[in-house]
Amino acid sequence: MQPDGAVPIMVGLSTGKGEMESESISDESGQTADLLLPEQGAGPLLQRDYWAVVQDCQHPPSTVMDWVCRRFPEFAPAELCVFHRADEEPEGEPLELGDELTVKIQGAGTFGVRVIHKDAQSLTLATLPGHPEAGRITFGAYRNDHDDVIFHIRSRARSGSLFHYVGFVGGGEAMQTNTWTEFVLRVACTAGEGVLGVIHADTTELEDEPEGSDPVHDPTFVAKGD
Repeated sequence: MQPDGAVPIMVGLSTGKGEMESESISDESGQTADLLLPEQGAGPLLQRDYWAVVQDCQHPPSTVMDWVCRRFPEFAPAELCVFHRADEEPEGEPLELGDELTVKIQGAGTFGVRVIHKDAQSLTLATLPGHPEAGRITFGAYRNDHDDVIFHIRSRARSGSLFHYVGFVGGGEAMQTNTWTEFVLRVACTAGEGVLGVIHADTTELEDEPEGSDPVHDPTFVAKGD
């Protein structure tokens, strides 16, 4: 699944991603008490978006996300981070609400995340105590106004502690951008003919969670348009 060549990354604001509004969707798993929430972290609350148009995608967004849920560790670059499922589900079974993964981050250690939200077109993971970030990240696929398939990752988090905040400023931000832009590229190469144009990488500093958004239960965006 390695791409044949480099794809340019556009860093900065962009207006083309067809961003969706947030909705509150309850998680009835009851496994949320020990999440590492943004309010427990340090530094600014950052919303980071990584997204691209999938070139010549012949599959609906829901199918793309089914692949992501079944093969999640394959899309992360092993030289930067390695995901493993914490349960004993047979290979190929999709991630479900309450499932946990361990992630070994190069130079940082091994940490945990949990699925707190899932629907046909998105998957949201929240960090567990000890993770370098306090917050959550949503992976979603949807169509824009031109009927193109978009694959989109949005995290909303603070550094997990003051120690992690200092380390992130020192080099973690570049590693995170490389991890998730590579993830976008690998999904695009699986679902279609790679990325159309560039992979967009945007960062926005927020005062707080958007009004009505619940960091325990909600995705960071709602993916609609299959």
